[in-house]
Amino acid sequence: MSRSMHCPLCAGPGSDFHRDRRRAYLRCGRCLLVWVPADFLLLPEQEKAEYDLHRNRPDDPAYRGFLGRLAMPLLQRLAPGSSGLEFGCGPGPALAAMLREAGHRVTLYDPFYFPNPGALEGCYDFITATEVVEHLHRPGAELQRLWTLLRPGGTLGIMTKLVRDREAFTTWHYKNDPTHVCFFSRDTWYWWAQCHVASVVFPQADVILLTKSATA
Repeated sequence: MSRSMHCPLCAGPGSDFHRDRRRAYLRCGRCLLVWVPADFLLLPEQEKAEYDLHRNRPDDPAYRGFLGRLAMPLLQRLAPGSSGLEFGCGPGPALAAMLREAGHRVTLYDPFYFPNPGALEGCYDFITATEVVEHLHRPGAELQRLWTLLRPGGTLGIMTKLVRDREAFTTWHYKNDPTHVCFFSRDTWYWWAQCHVASVVFPQADVILLTKSATA
């Protein structure tokens, strides 16, 4: 089996899932991640050109409302004055602003806009990744790295749209963004949580909260 047929999340076996005029998509037989083979991945400069088109301002009420789907259930779990990391925050880190306004400390990291290596050497009570995981070329390695930065009892908060089934995927607009290269389902997150002895809940649409064992 070629390397591109191995799942980038769990290294399990992949098989054909869908193909459109842009790309092919594979699905893992183990964790059920759907991903784009390496031949279709963009170069870093091509990725950044796409991200530069985004216009997400920290003071935009609509954008804050969107992020509130993650912020509200996360805030209910945090002790006062918690410290966190906003991973993949983009050029306008609105979620960090919202969490700071609630009294928490937030460190920023983004490979293009806030490339701060020291941020990935800290230890955090919470980590957020909003509209990030679908962009990861190596989701297994990146999620594992974030998990090691999380204190026991800490929470990893993720926003990403979830795969439902093959039929829905064929007309799904989310797959058409050329920077979206891996797609998770609820079953994928249940698998990941079980492997990491974590609890997982889905408090809002497209929101996943993974909590690390307090004894980890």
